[in-house]
Amino acid sequence: MKIQQIRNATIIIEYNGTKFLIDPWLGPKDYMPGFDVAVHGDVRQPRVELPFEIEKIVDVNAVILTHFHPDHWDQYAADSLNKGIKFFVQSEIDKKIIGDLGFTNIEIISPEGTQYKGITLFKTFTQHGEREKLAPMMSQVGLPYDAMGIVFRTEGEKTLYVAGDTIYCHEVQEALDKYKPDVIVVNACAATVLTGDRLIMNYDDIANVIKHAPNTIIVASHMDTVSHLTITRKDLKAFIEREHITNVLIPDDGETLDFPPAK
Repeated sequence: MKIQQIRNATIIIEYNGTKFLIDPWLGPKDYMPGFDVAVHGDVRQPRVELPFEIEKIVDVNAVILTHFHPDHWDQYAADSLNKGIKFFVQSEIDKKIIGDLGFTNIEIISPEGTQYKGITLFKTFTQHGEREKLAPMMSQVGLPYDAMGIVFRTEGEKTLYVAGDTIYCHEVQEALDKYKPDVIVVNACAATVLTGDRLIMNYDDIANVIKHAPNTIIVASHMDTVSHLTITRKDLKAFIEREHITNVLIPDDGETLDFPPAK
C-alpha cells in the first residue's frame, strides 16, 4: 500500500495494485476566495500550488469523492478526469451531481461493502463538525453537511481507514472498533468557522484516535492549504514532539508513504 499526499485532502492511494484518487481539488493557487462563514475569509485558496502537473495526478484507476464541497472537488478536476473513469460517491445526491457533469461509471459505496478489483470498500460515517451546530449552518449557506470516510480491505494488505472530513465522534470510534485499521488518514488542520466550531480534527481529536487505537499509524492530511485552517504542519509536528507521539506521520505535498504488506 502506498499513500501519496497531493494537496489538502487530495491523496492517491495505491492499494492491491489499484490507484484511487481521493477528493481531487486541482485548481491553481489562490483561484478561489476564502469562505465567508469561516475564519481567515480574506485569504484566498488553495494557499499553495499542486506539487506536480494535473495529468500525473489524474492517471489513476478510480476516483472517490467523500463529499461535494468546493475544497474537495472543482471544475478543474471535472475537466481533467476521463468521463468514463470508475467514480465512487457517498449518496444518490452526489451521484446525480457527478452524473450531471458527464461522468458515466458512478457507484455509491455501501456501508455493507462494495467490491472493486479484489478490494472491499466500506462507507463510514462522520460528523463534519458537531452535527447539531454545523448541519444547520451549512444548510443556510447551501452546502451539504454529510461526508463519508472509507475503509479499504483486501487479503495481503493492511486495513486502511480514510476518516474523511470529521471531528472525533462516536461514528469514528465505531469505525475504529469495527474495522480495527492498521493505518488511518485523518484530516487535521482544524478548519474552523466564525463561531469557533471546528469542521475537522485538531490536536485533541488526534490524541483521542491514538488513545482509542494506540497501535495504528496515523497519517495527517488536509494540511496547509485551505484559508480556514488553524493548525499547520509545523504546529502539528511541534505537538507530536512535545507529547512524545511516535505513530503520527505528516507527509509533505508530493510525498509518498509506503506501507509493507500485512503479515
